[in-house]
Amino acid sequence: MKEGKVIQVRDTSTSTEVMISLKMARQLSLKIGDDMIVYFIEQPPRIRKFIVSGIYETGLDEFDNLYAFCDISVIRKLNNWNADQAGGIEVLLKNFDQLDLMNDQIYKTAGYQYYTQSIKEQYPQLFNWLDLQNVNVIIIITLILLVAGISMISTLLIIILENSGLIGVLKALGANDKSIRKIFIYIAMPVIGRGILAGNLIGLALCAIQWKFGLITLSQESYYVSQVPVNFSLMHLFLLNTGTIIACLLMLIGPSVVVSKITPAKVIRFD
Repeated sequence: MKEGKVIQVRDTSTSTEVMISLKMARQLSLKIGDDMIVYFIEQPPRIRKFIVSGIYETGLDEFDNLYAFCDISVIRKLNNWNADQAGGIEVLLKNFDQLDLMNDQIYKTAGYQYYTQSIKEQYPQLFNWLDLQNVNVIIIITLILLVAGISMISTLLIIILENSGLIGVLKALGANDKSIRKIFIYIAMPVIGRGILAGNLIGLALCAIQWKFGLITLSQESYYVSQVPVNFSLMHLFLLNTGTIIACLLMLIGPSVVVSKITPAKVIRFD
């Protein structure tokens, strides 16, 4: 809702309020409280006067160009419908993952005389766009992990090579490769922890600023939203941090294998 309020529907009387999109309001030069004359093309044509009670905006041209919301009693009187008749019924689901299953069940229950359609079938371009955004997220996260992984691998290699003499001494004293590799991984863990903590603080701060002020805007015609949306989810945050830690540990295992290639005799003789 951009302005005004949702229409007030009563059982005892027919409401004359109407809710239109922001695009319609601009095209018709209407504002809250204005009268809106609507012509229904029938035989004979009928005219009804409504009062604009609210102005909405979805960002979807399919909605904003077509839909105005009014009391269903007005439509029933124009079409000579009974009180239990309507042009369509919308079923809302709590679990979106059950959409296809429920669509099949409703299709079988409704019978051949009714046409059923899921929201994916009605607006496929919207869901194709969402799927494309999910692919972009995966690509971006993968690139970030690759860049961070290369930095961590090169840093750990430098640390190992700089301490090759220490590794040779430890091996000469009886330390095995596994225990020495653990030492360098333990050294890298605090660095990873500080990086993850700083990244979380900075990322959450930026998300909070965007959620509050909407500084980063988008073209609504292309992205269906006027600004970058933010969704805070503890589960997503936990999974992202857990995946990052696991990826970092896996990337550190490779460079630590260099420890097994260092022989005490060569290193000590070189020193």
